[in-house]
Amino acid sequence: MSAQVAAGRRTPSRWSRLGPEWLLLVPLVFLAVAYLVPLVQIGVMSLTDPSPANYAKLTETPLYLRSLWTTLRISFVVMAVCVVLGYPYAYVMHMGGRRWAGVLLVLVLLPFMSSLLVRSFAWTAILGNQGVVNQVLMGFGIVDEPVRLVKNTLGTVIGMSHILLPYMVLPAYATMRRIDESLMPAALGLGASRPKAFWRVFFPLSVPGVAAGCFLVFVLSTGFYITPELLGGPKNQMLGQLVVLQVNPLLQFGVASAVAIVLLVVTLVVLGLGGRLVPVGRIVGYEEDR
Repeated sequence: MSAQVAAGRRTPSRWSRLGPEWLLLVPLVFLAVAYLVPLVQIGVMSLTDPSPANYAKLTETPLYLRSLWTTLRISFVVMAVCVVLGYPYAYVMHMGGRRWAGVLLVLVLLPFMSSLLVRSFAWTAILGNQGVVNQVLMGFGIVDEPVRLVKNTLGTVIGMSHILLPYMVLPAYATMRRIDESLMPAALGLGASRPKAFWRVFFPLSVPGVAAGCFLVFVLSTGFYITPELLGGPKNQMLGQLVVLQVNPLLQFGVASAVAIVLLVVTLVVLGLGGRLVPVGRIVGYEEDR
């Protein structure tokens, strides 16, 4: 009988013995083909087209250093604006109940339904000399002539902050959702005022979500091209604009590759310094799950 049972058992196939790790195969192949291979090609091209002197050119030409500083400065400002706007927005989503959270979530995701080019171009119509903002300011007699709101750093920051705000709101809101709801009533029951309970209890627990949003906004900001091209001016060009300038009309692919590699290294250094303040494991929730 036992022999019959044993014979009836089927030997597990090779595929059935594989764990869920095999599901990573396709994403890893995609990342290797779509990201790693082009990155290696750009690194090689920056050293061989025509020579490693491409990097020396970046240090000898003030335009590149000024553009690098402009890129980092605008990225930090956009990140700060997104924190100031996004944190209260996420907090209201968290405290407003499921209905308000759904409404506010739809509102913050609405920009994703239109292309980045359309959103950036719309800001040129709103902030231009004949735009809505200047018409309102002159209509109320606040200014006598149109205020320059585009073709400068202000226009770039406004457009990029609008586009990147969801990347700050969503991680912050997701982290707030994981905070134990009994902590705030407990702090209030122990005699803490509502502002003090928020600052000492709720805010520290929400920092990982804010840090994740800061990382996302900063990294995406450093590579922006369309929005600075439409809303920025020639005096505040970002590195993404210089890469296109080197590739398209000048055909200096080696210099463009060197600019891209420098931007990547600087971004990784800044993220590494930020990771020392808030560990990456805490941001993604890995340390909490262990």
